[in-house]
Amino acid sequence: MTTLAIRRPTRQLQVGKVGVGSEHPVSIQSMTTTLTADVDATLQQIAGLTAAGCDIVRVAVPSQDDAEALPRIVARSQIPVIADIHFQPRYVFAAIDAGCAGVRVNPGNIKKFDDRVGEIARAAGAAGVPIRIGVNAGSLDPRLLAKHGRATPEALAESALWECSLFEEHGFTDLKISAKHHDPLTMVATYRLLAERCSYPLHLGVTEAGPALQGSVKSATAFAILLAEGIGDTIRCSLSDPPVEEVKVCEQILQSLGLRPRTLEIVSCPSCGRAQVDVHTLTAKVSAAFDGFPHPIRVAVMGCVVNGPGEAREADIGVSCGNGKGQIFVRGEVVRTVPESQIVETLLEEALKLEPAP
Repeated sequence: MTTLAIRRPTRQLQVGKVGVGSEHPVSIQSMTTTLTADVDATLQQIAGLTAAGCDIVRVAVPSQDDAEALPRIVARSQIPVIADIHFQPRYVFAAIDAGCAGVRVNPGNIKKFDDRVGEIARAAGAAGVPIRIGVNAGSLDPRLLAKHGRATPEALAESALWECSLFEEHGFTDLKISAKHHDPLTMVATYRLLAERCSYPLHLGVTEAGPALQGSVKSATAFAILLAEGIGDTIRCSLSDPPVEEVKVCEQILQSLGLRPRTLEIVSCPSCGRAQVDVHTLTAKVSAAFDGFPHPIRVAVMGCVVNGPGEAREADIGVSCGNGKGQIFVRGEVVRTVPESQIVETLLEEALKLEPAP
C-alpha cells in the first residue's frame, strides 16, 4: 500500500478548539464572502460552511463596522473565527479583544506593520491568540520585490520568515505561515523552502486559483505534491465560487490522499460507445440519492459489462448496466437484476440494509 511521507514536525497551535500542527489532522479552512458587518448573513454562511465540513473560517475586517461585528459573530459561530486584517493594524487589536481564535495579517500591505509587531505580540500573547503571517505574491513587500525582481519562491519565503523573526524578538512564537502564489509550481517551491527553514505550521493555498474547475485542479495539484511530502497543516482552495464549494474540494483532496476518512465515494465509468445507459445522468442521480448517507460507502456505477461487474464487485454496492437493466452488486455478490428505471431506488434500498464496514 502506498503511503505518504511522515508529516513534517512542527510547533503546535490551538486555534480555538482546533489543533493545528503535525500532531493534529490537516484542517480545512475557507473564508466568508459576505460583508462581515452583516452579522446574520455572515453567520448563515458560516453555518453552511460548518455543515460542509469546514474546520476554521476567516472573515474580512476592512472597516470599523466589520470590527464591531466580530464579537457577535465569534459568540455564535460553531467553528473558530479568524480575522483577516489588511492595511489598518488597529483592527488586529479589535479582533483580539473580540475573542477571535486567530488573526491573519498581511505584512506587505499593513501600514508600518513592522513598527507595531511588539505591541501586537504582547496583545496576542496575553490573549493566547495565534497569528498567521500571510504573504501573497500580489502584495509582497516592495523591498523584497526590488531585491528579487518579482515574487519568486525565495522572495515569498524570505518575507514570511523575516516577519516571524520580528515576532520571535518579542518572545512570540504562536505563528502559522502562508505564502501564496497563483502558480502551483511556484507555490510548491515556496513551501518547500519554508519547510526546510522553520518549524512553524504551514497553511497551504494557491491564491486566486480561479473558477471551480481550474482552481480545483491547481489546488489539488499543489496540495497533493506537498501533502505527499508531509508538508502542510491546514488548507484552503481559493475558488471564484461559493465558499462551500471550496470546502467540498478540500474534503475530496484530503480523502483521496487518505488524510480524512472517506464518506461517499462514487466509482463511475467515463462512458464510451459500449455504454447501454446514460452513465452521466445515472451517476448524477445516484450521487444525489446518496448525498448525506449516514455512513461511509463506496458506490459503483458502470455503463457496460466489460469492466462493470469487476469494478462493481470492488465497491460496497454497485450496478453494472446493459440491455435496459442493471445488475445490483452488494459487496461482491449479485443480489438483484432490475429495470433501468429502478436502479437508483434499488441501490439506495440495498445500501440502507448494509452494516457499516469495519
